[in-house]
Amino acid sequence: MPELPDISAYITALEARVMGQVLEQVRLASVFLLRSVEPPLEAVHGKRVVALQRVGKRICMGVEGDLWLVLHLMIAGRLHWRPANAKLSGRQMLAAFDFAAGSLVLTEAGSKRRASLHVVRGEDGLRALDAGGVEISSLDLNGFRGALTAENRTLKRALTDPRILSGIGNAYSDEILHAARLSPITQTHKLKDEEWSRLFEATRDVLQEWTERLGSEARRKFPENVTAFRPEFAVHGKFEQPCPRCGAPVQRIRYADNETNYCPVCQTGGKVLADRSLSRLLGADWPRTLDELEALKRK
Repeated sequence: MPELPDISAYITALEARVMGQVLEQVRLASVFLLRSVEPPLEAVHGKRVVALQRVGKRICMGVEGDLWLVLHLMIAGRLHWRPANAKLSGRQMLAAFDFAAGSLVLTEAGSKRRASLHVVRGEDGLRALDAGGVEISSLDLNGFRGALTAENRTLKRALTDPRILSGIGNAYSDEILHAARLSPITQTHKLKDEEWSRLFEATRDVLQEWTERLGSEARRKFPENVTAFRPEFAVHGKFEQPCPRCGAPVQRIRYADNETNYCPVCQTGGKVLADRSLSRLLGADWPRTLDELEALKRK
């Protein structure tokens, strides 16, 4: 799922292409994409784009008349810049936002249709779609700690809860926790002062680094290949590859459509965290350390 740095990169690319331009029309190839009825979609046709902003993991395009188009790409939605009046063909193409200079095309891979488009009116309409998470850029250490300790949760869950922090998902939370040298399953109420400082600095630094890096790329060309698996990442998507800090093989916890990647040496004191499905299968034989894991693989 595109997260804060990716959404910011899309907005950077769109600012150069559509800000101040007239949105001629929105063409839908999938009626399931549009999740609102009032104001009608036709109300934005022929209106000039006057604002672009991010709300959580949503891209918000404001047009004249205090109307907003709000896109949530979910897991597999992606944006592409195509020549004007681009043809919508194939199952993956869901919509086109037509401008004189080109068409912004929305695609979604896979068979599940999770991406959504809302048309809302004014700031109240935007706030209704906001999960309420705080922007990390607006927090100091005490505010950050207060937000994550309102409830006792694992660090992974707290970082990715859109009601707590805005724009962080599966990929960047892995990178943040690796940078902070903290286990994804540590409870927020058990962190020490020094660990809170590391986590706050890592959260701020990782998001800033990737926002700047992707933003710089987006100023050169439209971000056509947004992915949650980047070769420069330290651990996310790097199962069994060496940790760039210590060289130990990266491990993972898999659940539903997601997985958590971590370094057992840097983050969990050498312990291999239980994967729910495999630990049920192996029971007491589940390896607790890297040495036990390697021994199990050799059997």
